[in-house]
Amino acid sequence: MSLAKPWRSLDRETVRNAPDRYALYEVGDREGTSLGVGIGPLGDELRELLAYGEGSTFYPTPNADEAGDPTQVRWTCANSKAHAESLLDEHRPD
Repeated sequence: MSLAKPWRSLDRETVRNAPDRYALYEVGDREGTSLGVGIGPLGDELRELLAYGEGSTFYPTPNADEAGDPTQVRWTCANSKAHAESLLDEHRPD
């Protein structure tokens, strides 16, 4: 299930301005197709996404191989790692 948040460009400015908190994040391609979701300390995860195209705890959508490169991101902050994990359970692709 996609997050009901606007997409942000996956770029250095977004990474620099991301809150320093655990979060559930969703990655999308240029067309807004969801590539998957992940959790973790948001700044660290976004840096990995920007550098490598994937975060450390990332679950791709079934169609991710057919979609484009990750160029967009959106997230929802969590109160703790456990909260982020519960958000992931709600949004993890089947």
